Amino acid sequence: MKKLLLELLKKYFDTITASWKEKLLLICDGKLSAQQLNTFAESSINTFIEVLETGDYKSADQYLVDTYTLFSEANLNLLEVSQFFSQGRFAVFNFVENDSMGNTDPVILLGFFDELIEQIYARYSILYQDTKLKELELNRDRLASKLELNQQYLKNILHSSDQAIMMVDQNEKFITWNKGAEKIFGYTEDEVLGKPSSLLFPDGEKYVKELERIKEDAKKIGYTSIIESERRRKNGEIITVRLSVSQLHSSNGEYKGRSIIFKDYTEFKRLQAQIDQSEKLAVIGQLAAGVAHEIGNPLTSISSLVQILQRRSQDQFISEQLVNIKENIDRITKIVRELVDFSRPPSYETAVQDVTDVLKTALGIVKYDKRIRKVNFETDLKNALPSVRVASDQLLQVFINILINALDAIEGNGTIILKSDYDNKNVYIEINDDGCGMDEATLAQIFDPFFTTKEVGKGTGLGLSVSYGIIKRFNGEIKVKSKLKEGSMFTITLPIENN
Repeated sequence: MKKLLLELLKKYFDTITASWKEKLLLICDGKLSAQQLNTFAESSINTFIEVLETGDYKSADQYLVDTYTLFSEANLNLLEVSQFFSQGRFAVFNFVENDSMGNTDPVILLGFFDELIEQIYARYSILYQDTKLKELELNRDRLASKLELNQQYLKNILHSSDQAIMMVDQNEKFITWNKGAEKIFGYTEDEVLGKPSSLLFPDGEKYVKELERIKEDAKKIGYTSIIESERRRKNGEIITVRLSVSQLHSSNGEYKGRSIIFKDYTEFKRLQAQIDQSEKLAVIGQLAAGVAHEIGNPLTSISSLVQILQRRSQDQFISEQLVNIKENIDRITKIVRELVDFSRPPSYETAVQDVTDVLKTALGIVKYDKRIRKVNFETDLKNALPSVRVASDQLLQVFINILINALDAIEGNGTIILKSDYDNKNVYIEINDDGCGMDEATLAQIFDPFFTTKEVGKGTGLGLSVSYGIIKRFNGEIKVKSKLKEGSMFTITLPIENN
């Protein structure tokens, strides 16, 4: 991993430097010139490379002294310096995300880079504090006031950080809990203090063993390496997190507990899953285009010949078999047509549309289905929704696919609810049914090409895959929640067109 990160920093040295400088220009408020910022970015990346090559953080000492001198002259405080290093992380993030680096998981690579920056910044913080303390020693009265100010300042950083920062004592009880922890996990400080650390762990033997390993590492070696795991929020939701643990000890070296820093990686993992799904669809799409081409042409010829034979045949048995052949040809033709839809590039012309109009059209089409006699359609559609930029016929295809699936789920007897809403960024469409629902295994595969729960001959497994691809091309999202025997809810999100 160190080698991959080293190669990436060298490969994109100039572009990362330029990107970092541009980001710093936006936040430094004129305290440093463009040349100074460029020099800082270059020297930082050179230092990262040197540390990775030598494995020794002492090689960064001169860089830290030069950086401290530069920032001190510009009157930058620790919080501002922290933002400078954070911008470097974001500058590198784009290249980690866009460069596969041998199909390495970008989450792991980014976590490794996070640890590198945190170590450099920690050393800068120590230098900063040491220098400040030496200055304070010149005046005892000023020392007392400065120490109080610094303590309050560090406390403010602790409590205002977006990351969850907490501490547990030697009895595994929470003793500190910052605002970031409250935001991520949903518990207030009063609800958590004095509670056991196991409060955040999901149920299961796996997490019991994980807690024991964390405690053992903290006591024996003083820390736990950054790991990815899961934790439980107050509302019961399980989220993906990355955490680092450090030992707390008394002045005589006795173990007094540990500090824990959490980062919420749930959204990052979700986006990574979407990227994986898009790549899968792209590969299947290329295959589908070739299959559709090779089957479509001979199929047309066969269909024409069957129709000619039907018109000429006087034998009842042969006529019945020709009808059977024609039905199967029609089925294959439908599959080929859906393969073409699946593999078609995003060439449809988009226009600004009112989603409600498209949804009403889809509902009108579906109501011609013979299965709707005992179906109750309920609608809660907002009037004058903000416009979105889509290809209306493609979006219509998505709505029809989902509505047809809903009809199949309720088996022609139940309720289908259509809702629309919006906020300042997106338009939302919900399609609910009270049908058979899906288990977790089925739910995880519904957007996979050719996956279907329908009987042979009644479904191709391409409808939702095509729908997923269409919505992604419109920069939207499609999600589904479902429980067995309780029904399903599809939610489509589309960005509002900015005039």
